[in-house]
Amino acid sequence: MTNEIKENLKQQATWLRGLYMLMFSLFYGIAEVVLFAVVFFQFLLILFTGKTNPRLLKLGQTIATYIYQIIQYLTFNSDYQAYPFGAWPKGEPSELKKQLKILE
Repeated sequence: MTNEIKENLKQQATWLRGLYMLMFSLFYGIAEVVLFAVVFFQFLLILFTGKTNPRLLKLGQTIATYIYQIIQYLTFNSDYQAYPFGAWPKGEPSELKKQLKILE
């Protein structure tokens, strides 16, 4: 084993991130189940009333953004730690908003 590999293995920050990644993977699974429930309930509302529920729309968007934040962290595209270490998301991810403005 080279010295560089040994030094990399000793990096406490990397191991700590690994621990956070395991925890966020668990949060991702929970958020996915909750999002599925929102999708299913919203479908039932459309089916029986013909209308969506505005609160469920907002909840679905924030959960989708939360999942996006987790995936960004897990794939090393971001160092931002989502809820419960950061704020609960409000609305769409800021990157998507920027892209949508460019397309308009």
